[in-house]
Amino acid sequence: MQKILDTRDEQIRCIKRIIEEKNVRFIVLQLADILGSVKSTTLPVNQIDKILNNEIMFDGSSIDGFTRIEESDMYLYPDLSTFVLFPWPTHNGYTVARMICDVYTPNGEPFEGCPRNVLKKALKKACDMGYTFYVGPEPEFYMFNVDEKGNPVLENNDKAGYFDMAPMDKGESVREAITIALEGFGFEVEASHHEGGPGQHEIDFKYADALTTADNIMTFKYVVKKIADDFGLFATFMPKPVEGIAGSGMHLNMSLFEGKENIFYDKNKENGLSDEAMYFIGGLLKNAKGFAAITNPLINSYKRLTNGFEAPVNIAWSEKNRSPLVRVPAKRGLSTRVELRNPDPSCNPYLALAIALTAGLDGIANKIVPPQPINRNIYEMGFEERQQNHIESLPKNIYEALMELSSNDLIKGALGSHITNKFTTAKFEEWKDYTMKVHEWEIDQYLRAY
Repeated sequence: MQKILDTRDEQIRCIKRIIEEKNVRFIVLQLADILGSVKSTTLPVNQIDKILNNEIMFDGSSIDGFTRIEESDMYLYPDLSTFVLFPWPTHNGYTVARMICDVYTPNGEPFEGCPRNVLKKALKKACDMGYTFYVGPEPEFYMFNVDEKGNPVLENNDKAGYFDMAPMDKGESVREAITIALEGFGFEVEASHHEGGPGQHEIDFKYADALTTADNIMTFKYVVKKIADDFGLFATFMPKPVEGIAGSGMHLNMSLFEGKENIFYDKNKENGLSDEAMYFIGGLLKNAKGFAAITNPLINSYKRLTNGFEAPVNIAWSEKNRSPLVRVPAKRGLSTRVELRNPDPSCNPYLALAIALTAGLDGIANKIVPPQPINRNIYEMGFEERQQNHIESLPKNIYEALMELSSNDLIKGALGSHITNKFTTAKFEEWKDYTMKVHEWEIDQYLRAY
């Protein structure tokens, strides 16, 4: 989000001036729960002093994965730099503003169960090493029609494909409206287009420091759903909503800077990649199985992570093809970046960015050299050839991913014991519930045969 001013006192004066000039009537305070859902509370503007003094309290026991009922009092500390006016009019002509919050305990300590605080902790580690972490996401989503009751139906609103235009692309006007709304939130939108699946779309916005990017992803998902609803459509970031067509991913383009210098670039290396870039890749590959449950947190995530549809299931890297987990795009200089391709947009962006950074820094700190790049299409390799090239695969389901997470001390340490325990408990319960259900495929396959 656009930074308002440098000092807290200046920020407060600026916020109060905007509130008066723009007829702000309500302030929405937003936060994210452990599973990545946006939560909010709306306060009348007469509470602005309490808001700015971090005096707004809420019941943490009512938020998934936060606290037990006997220790439920939590405080919202708004990040003043995220203050922004909602860019759409209200029915009565007043204005609504928004701030994103960190969660603190009654003792004034950052709450260990707050995902935003987890990312801040990881960024502090990078800062101590002299680095600033930048991320540019590529979130994809589907838009479906709705029935007469407003419920989504798995009926795509177009039959277009990658980069198709209207009239084949029925979502162009919706993407334009989303872009305008995002610009109202301070985004710099770089491109929008129809993706490969019917009714699938992508809108790319400019990279930023990781905390801003995580905030932007949460705002992006809210705006997409809201604008789609305005058009009588339903937008979803579910990774694989329809069998047989492309799933939705959220590639993360990552770079580390020292001051104004991109440390992933080295003009003296043949491929232009510095030792730090190579070690960062090594850390990602080493820890990929351990962080998959965070970057791909749904049972449905692993319906996308299968061979085909360019799904990045292979733990390898390349500069020239899109089948491995990690790709290095061709641009060099300040644009040198490492693209992690397995995350999907259902993930909690604060946690996903925190563990990706942690894995990469592990590679730098321990000088983890990655294997040779795989510049062939891995999908065309047989099992034996993949073994010869030491190419492993990501977990095949959320249960395997959770088991890998449970044995990875680095990733658990980055998440902290509170989030690790709450997250894994919730996801193991989700898996248990899934395995006990009888699914339509089983009925079709077995009912008459047996």
